[in-house]
Amino acid sequence: MKIGFIGAGKAGCSLGKYFSVKAKQAGIQVTGYYSLIEEEARWAAAFTESDCFHTAEEVIVASDTIIISTPDGAVKSVWESLEKDNIKGRIICHLSGSLSSDVFSGVEHYGAYPISIHPMFAFSDKESVYQQLNQVSFTLEGERHAVSVWKSVFSSLGNPAIEISKEVKPKYHAAASLLSNHVIAVLEAGYELLCECGFSKEEARTFSSVLVRDNIEHVINEGSIKALTGPVERADEQTVKKHLFVLDDTQKTIYQACGAELLHLAKEKNPDRDYRRTEKVLYGLDV
Repeated sequence: MKIGFIGAGKAGCSLGKYFSVKAKQAGIQVTGYYSLIEEEARWAAAFTESDCFHTAEEVIVASDTIIISTPDGAVKSVWESLEKDNIKGRIICHLSGSLSSDVFSGVEHYGAYPISIHPMFAFSDKESVYQQLNQVSFTLEGERHAVSVWKSVFSSLGNPAIEISKEVKPKYHAAASLLSNHVIAVLEAGYELLCECGFSKEEARTFSSVLVRDNIEHVINEGSIKALTGPVERADEQTVKKHLFVLDDTQKTIYQACGAELLHLAKEKNPDRDYRRTEKVLYGLDV
């Protein structure tokens, strides 16, 4: 398979480099890049040892799969701006977690195969993160032929790839955001509380690092219920009450929202334990 990119951002450059490194293993070839910012396309082409194209149409002619690796908001306009004369039989793709393949409106009239491919991974830079992609899982959504082809590609690369339906894409992306960005928000709320106790920012991160890492590893390895500990799980409403008393409004909102999910897990873990008092305290009905 020959793979060309329209857009040369972090995700597109990283995937292109990963594909080029694994080319022989998976029977693929990166043809090159086109970008409105030519300097970025030249850099991506040099980085992946591929071509720098001067038009999007050149990418289409040279490639079997065309990956639109632009920001989400530009995918639709890029698709609509493409000349469709040579797109028949080709796979047209984007990398958005929130958009479905439906963004390629009218694609069936041109004989192309639409798909959205989303790596569950946060791309922090262009130059080095490709080295981590062998551990990354991908979701596939789109036309049957395109999904089948890319399942085979990722199987050859050794990457898990799971097919999902277009209807669940917003929910899937919300899950990815919770597991990534929202975890950062919860950690930062904890760090801020430690700073209020006299820790520096750096001390807050390093002091709690073993707690954070071990907890995440426990959840990944054994599941949330087995990893669950703490005052909500123990039905220790007095400690929960003390926590809520010292938190400001924002901190309290985060604590209560997370506490509601912890309470749900705790009831599943300990079906014979009485959580009625804890629930009242957590929701401010008995503080």
